[in-house]
Amino acid sequence: MSVYDELVERGFIEQATHEKEIRELLDNEKVTFYIGFDPTADSLHVGHFVAVMAMSHMQRAGHRPIALLGGGTGMIGDPSGKTDMRQMMTPETIDYHIECFEKQLSKFMEFGEGKAMIVNNADWLLDLNYIDFLREVGVHFSVNRMLAAECFKQRLEKGLSFFEFNYMLMQSYDFLELYRRHDCKLQMGGNDQWSNIISGVDLVRRLHGDTAFGLTFSLLTTSAGIKMGKTEKGAVWLDPDKTSPYEFYQYWRNIDDADVEKCLSLLTYLPMDEVRRLGALEGAEINKAKEVLAFEVTKIVHGYEEATKAAKATKALFEGGAEDGSIPTTEITASDLGDGLDVLTIFQKANMIPSRSEGRRLIQQGGMRVNDEKVESIDLMITADFFKDGHVMLQRGKKAFHRVKLV
Repeated sequence: MSVYDELVERGFIEQATHEKEIRELLDNEKVTFYIGFDPTADSLHVGHFVAVMAMSHMQRAGHRPIALLGGGTGMIGDPSGKTDMRQMMTPETIDYHIECFEKQLSKFMEFGEGKAMIVNNADWLLDLNYIDFLREVGVHFSVNRMLAAECFKQRLEKGLSFFEFNYMLMQSYDFLELYRRHDCKLQMGGNDQWSNIISGVDLVRRLHGDTAFGLTFSLLTTSAGIKMGKTEKGAVWLDPDKTSPYEFYQYWRNIDDADVEKCLSLLTYLPMDEVRRLGALEGAEINKAKEVLAFEVTKIVHGYEEATKAAKATKALFEGGAEDGSIPTTEITASDLGDGLDVLTIFQKANMIPSRSEGRRLIQQGGMRVNDEKVESIDLMITADFFKDGHVMLQRGKKAFHRVKLV
């Protein structure tokens, strides 16, 4: 099976500029392609992971990935999908974020001579001569067509700054530079990047003929069309210091039944026959598929050892035990505990609630448990008697667990 057919079967591909030509290109030669990552945070998140997996499948099929990090475009920020202008970051912040991205990406692809590359668009964007840029690039862009692009349309009512209006030109110029420097012929990205991608393809073709292509893949959404990768605590990050391997595992272990097959297809390397078999399980059996999903995705992101620890911790948790070092843990001393702490205070110490008012709301809704017992009152005092085997287990909702150890 060709890699294009594999990506289609696994549910990656949403749109392509020239489907037949792209398929033939990928079948007949080793293609250099790129995906851009703007460094808006100090870690990639699960939304990026679809792109990372697409790159990995392409590399396994013999093609050459370029991970383009936006040291230049990050100075402006992509307006796509945003109702307001992104907060501007300092150059120092952008550089730090790029360092973090480089470390993470190196876990998922093979880098080196003739293999995957990491490139920073600051190398050509930061020293551009604006007049030369307008003469070479700007002349090929129709303002009317740009305003009709989806990434700009939704911003026109609230206001779109000229600052952000330049983003499409800069991203298109990235493709031109990568084409010239590395013979890069294909740009890939999420379907929210379609307008930017077709503009880049058009620019390269205008200047160098019909050898540039683009395709987009599905964003990671639930069956209801809502973006995945958000929890009560915020984004699900690939950095273990921001989302622990245990919390990461729990996220996938607790997704909706309807989303299991899609996530197995997009986020693991399991053969599609196995993906379909697991996705067809029903009732209580679907939990087995969720365990496979959680283990496989955690293994890819955090390694076999951390995935095994998270799986054991989850099993132990539901069987009344606990695995040291896997479940998120906060330590308090006997002097901190004293004669006891009220339940809202101990949940705050564990960062399980952002405020006491949020804790009161949770208790009223029956969403707070201590040692698997529902908390009925804000007056509950957590004393030394609650610490079975030296720890107390806190639970928020159905999915968030935290252990407090007495030391």
